[in-house]
Amino acid sequence: QVQLVESGGGLVQPGGSLRLSCVASGSIFDINAMAWYRQAPGEQRELVASITGDGRLNYADSVKGRFTISRDNGKNTVYLQMNSLKPEDTAVYYCVDMWDDTWGQGTQVTVSS
Repeated sequence: QVQLVESGGGLVQPGGSLRLSCVASGSIFDINAMAWYRQAPGEQRELVASITGDGRLNYADSVKGRFTISRDNGKNTVYLQMNSLKPEDTAVYYCVDMWDDTWGQGTQVTVSS
């Protein structure tokens, strides 16, 4: 019943910014913890950021100070604002509903000059 749809990925130059969006349906979005994961080619899946229903935040060390996770419960949407992007941020980014362990289809982020 839970479905997540990511959008906002694309090609960006190093130092640039992107904002990823994830629209959720079929869950009690306002109380569920949400997260962004990413997986680069040849690498293991990595937790990038998470946000609880009451707004507590957590970030991977590699993105602290550059990425911001947020949510708009009225829109059933979680965001990942990515600034100062680096080539090593290149990956497929996935939105995850932590309560249901439901994953979106992913959106590609490529950081390259």
